[in-house]
Amino acid sequence: MFTTKVLRQAAQQAERHPSIRFLGKRTIPASVDHTPKPHPASPTHSLPPSFSEAAQGSSHSTFSSYRDHAQQFGPLRKTIRTDATGVGSLSGSELGPVVPPKGVFFDRNELPPRFRRIPLTAAEIEIIETGGAAAFA
Repeated sequence: MFTTKVLRQAAQQAERHPSIRFLGKRTIPASVDHTPKPHPASPTHSLPPSFSEAAQGSSHSTFSSYRDHAQQFGPLRKTIRTDATGVGSLSGSELGPVVPPKGVFFDRNELPPRFRRIPLTAAEIEIIETGGAAAFA
């Protein structure tokens, strides 16, 4: 009963030595090169064209400059203004109707009849509600 207590006290008293030894003090490198480089395993061993355009003075040469100019796409883009009213200054009715493109449907009942769900019969509803027991009665 006291063996566990004695072992715990002995373990606390023992001096702990880590298995890993580090050489020297930890330091942050003085200069780090952050220029984009192609991945060593890339098949072309070159950067995509968009990286070279960014390096040649594109308006978004860094992520922070891109983030400062990023805007949302879609109907909400109309609500982004530069004046003091800001985002959300237009109501939903002012944004205009939401009309799906040709061939896109919002509801299954808008599809042609061959793609609609077949309505359940009273017998099928009874079978579902009884867990299938009514099918064998």
